[in-house]
Order: sequence, then C-alpha cells, then structure tokens
Amino acid sequence: QIPKDPVKRQLWEFAALSQQLQRVHPNVLAKILKQGTVYQNEEIVVINKPYGVPVHGGPGIKNCIADVLPILAKMLKNMKAEPLHLCHRLDKETTGVMVLAWSKEAAEKIRLLFKTRQVEKFYWAIVLGDPDPAEGIVEIPIVEKEVQSHQSHYKVSPFRPGTPGTPSCLPITHPLTTLQMTLAPNYRLCPEDGKVAKIRRNRNAESAVTRYRRLAGASACSLLELQPITGVKHQIRVHLAYGLGCPILGDHKYSHWSKLAPQKLPELTLRRLKLEQSKARHLPLHLHAHRLCLPLGQPIDLVCKLPLFFQKTLRKLELNVEKD
Repeated sequence: QIPKDPVKRQLWEFAALSQQLQRVHPNVLAKILKQGTVYQNEEIVVINKPYGVPVHGGPGIKNCIADVLPILAKMLKNMKAEPLHLCHRLDKETTGVMVLAWSKEAAEKIRLLFKTRQVEKFYWAIVLGDPDPAEGIVEIPIVEKEVQSHQSHYKVSPFRPGTPGTPSCLPITHPLTTLQMTLAPNYRLCPEDGKVAKIRRNRNAESAVTRYRRLAGASACSLLELQPITGVKHQIRVHLAYGLGCPILGDHKYSHWSKLAPQKLPELTLRRLKLEQSKARHLPLHLHAHRLCLPLGQPIDLVCKLPLFFQKTLRKLELNVEKD
C-alpha cells in the first residue's frame, strides 16, 4: 500500500524502484522496454533502459533484459522474429540509452565500435559537492579489490546449528565482504618532503579516462555531464567519488573509501529532499546514459530523457539546466 504522507511516499517510491520490475511477468517487462523504444531501423533497436533491471541474469535475479529479448523482438516485429542481440551493457542501477541489434553480425559490428572507442557516450549524474575545476579530465587507473562492511548483515541460514538438513529462519549475523573497484594511481605524495613519487604500477589495474563538465550547481550538489573515454567497470562512479571527491547521489557503494555504508548527505541536501539521514539508504543511483553517438554509416545521435525520479530530484535540489 502506497503511503499518503508525501515524505513517506517518496521513500516508498525510492525503495520500490529497484524491486518493482524484478517481480513482473517477462511479458510485462518486454512491454515496458517496447514502450521505452526511442529509435529503430533495419539494424538496431534503441531502448531507454529503466532503473533496477539487470542486463544479464544471475543468482536471485528473476528478470533481466537478456531473457526478454525474444519476446521484445516479437512485439516490435512479428511472431516469427529472431531474438534481439545485446551490443553493450549498463549497470543495473543505471538508466538510459541502450543499443540492441537485430542480427548477430550487426551486434558484433557495434560491439567492435564500442571496443575501439568509436562510440561517443555522454552520461548525466547528480553528485555531492562541486568539482574543482568545473570542467576537466580524470585519468587514473582502476583496479578491483575486496572491501568489508563496517556493519553486520543478516542472512537466513539454510540449516539449524547442530541439526543437519533442518531448515532455519534464524538470522546469522556476519560481516559482508564484497569486490569493488578503486583507484590505482601511478604517483603519490611523499609525507616526508611533499614531493611527487612514482609508484610501481599494479599489474591488474586498467587505464581509465573520464571527461567531465558541470552543468548546474545548487543545494550542495552538482549536475555533471560525463564522457567516459575508456570503458572500465564502474569507471564513472569511481572517478567521481575517489578522483574528484564528488560521489554520485545514491551511490552507497562508492561513497566511502574503504568501507560499505549508506551515503552521508549534506544537511542542505537532506532539507531540499525532505529526507532524514537514516532514510538516505533508499536513494537510487542518479546516473543516466543521456546520449550516444553511433557511427553506423551516417552517425546516429541517440538521446534518452531522464527518468521521472531523476527529474523530481533535479527540481527539489533546484538544479536548473539551461536549454541548448
């Protein structure tokens, strides 16, 4: 049941975002993706990916985009249509431009364009703080490492202690350890003399380059346009949080350097959102794949409008974007 109180309703909406499309029938998800179609021709279909839907399946995932591609193809073409093919991926929490192909050959051609960095990608993100300078390039390698939560998490054990094979609903508290991306810089400051020293390169680190530009600022937040030049996992989130010190609003994974904890928001931001800090963990990730330029013969410029929750947050934070 949807709460009547506006603040409680807002929190309910945030919490429901990541779950609602996980529970629907695959036909319903395919219909939602069809309604979000922004472009199609004989080679490709472009959808506005909704929030909270993973691209690929896995443990605990009921619905994903890959699984409903056969249904979506039939809805868009006819009942004899071959399944659509994935050309790239977006994170579960990221919304926006996503390209699908009608044939395996077209998909491979587009994947190669992404791999060889011929596709221009532009994201919009609401971040905490104000990047300094307001426009620039972050070029810091990224590597994956283990991070442990500072809080206890609860998980239902499949067996009661001492009684093998007996189901249990008793929670067992345990620290959560997970893999996440982090910076692997090539240089550091020596604490003794303050000079810059080169560090031995981490062999597992990947080169990562992100261009950024501030579009608006208010309420201790900024709206940024981001252009990832490379395609490292979680690159934008890591470069913003750890490189610029401006984590994305709702990014609870990359808001703290060495621990997993809900994002801490400035008082002004909480007031504008009419939110309590204890409820900040329900905020969704505000990262949107806004525009993509695909060089297929004549370049195709693809733009996806912001999701409703993103638009509402912009208004509440008074982040006004000038129209081009």
